[in-house]
Amino acid sequence: MRELYPALEPNASGHLDVGDGNLVYWEECGNPDGKPVVFLHGGPGGGCSPAHRRLFDPAAYRVVLFDQRGCGRSTPDAGVFGADLSTNTTWHLVADVERLREHLGIERWQVFGGSWGSTLALAYAETHPGRVTDLVLRGIFTMRQSEVDWYYGGGAANLFPDRWAELIALVPESERHDLVGAYHRLLHDPSEQVRENAASAWSRWEASLIGLLPRPEMVEAFSEPGFAKTFAGIEVHYFHHRAWLEEGQLIDNAHRLHGIPGTIVQGRYDVITPASTAWDLARAWPEADLQLIPDAGHAYDEPGILNALVEATDRYR
Repeated sequence: MRELYPALEPNASGHLDVGDGNLVYWEECGNPDGKPVVFLHGGPGGGCSPAHRRLFDPAAYRVVLFDQRGCGRSTPDAGVFGADLSTNTTWHLVADVERLREHLGIERWQVFGGSWGSTLALAYAETHPGRVTDLVLRGIFTMRQSEVDWYYGGGAANLFPDRWAELIALVPESERHDLVGAYHRLLHDPSEQVRENAASAWSRWEASLIGLLPRPEMVEAFSEPGFAKTFAGIEVHYFHHRAWLEEGQLIDNAHRLHGIPGTIVQGRYDVITPASTAWDLARAWPEADLQLIPDAGHAYDEPGILNALVEATDRYR
């Protein structure tokens, strides 16, 4: 089984002014003359970590990572009460990716994205197919109503009734038919305690389902108020607006990926982004190699998923 490459530090980093008062943190590591790749993190609102650098052979790749608007080391912090998120949308992020490519003087690059990162990767590649050499995607999510209903409408609750009970406990019964709308209201409540409780509950739900087996350390980390307010604030904002995508848009437009090779890595028992979406995408994009990992959930670092991801980046290097 393949593992992460050894730890490494950035060769360069900075903050790119992408407009609207946003400074996006970026970094480069690996071989400055290697094949360019951009890593798109999940959430939205999750940010990058040093481990993400290690998915790529540092001798072969020029690895570019960045924290999307409002999260991680980018500023301003979307977790601050009253933050203006009107210019934090899918299409602003697509433009940011392209602006970063131009800033770094890169002609074409591999696009790597997991979970929400797969959503953004598809939106970017379908908008700028000529800039993409290949795609490596994991835990596919495309914001279709069926996917949202599964995760926030009670589907996943059939497997995690205890965690679901914690998620809905803050929501009056009259509002539980629209959990995203209810949390959008709670996260904009005048009371700081109400907002903090809502952010932690929303973030704990995701952390509780991310692995095939429980990850209490991740649940604790996601519940930390500073992280939770940013993560939940951005994620609920995107879900409330359906990520500014038409129903089925990313799969309907998969024909725009024609000629772009790709690998889709999907955990069989992923209960955050069920395998049906990856299956539908692979059918719409014949160049893609779909790998269903039989003993994995959603997390990128589960052995089978990690093995497939590193093998894919090695294959495309």
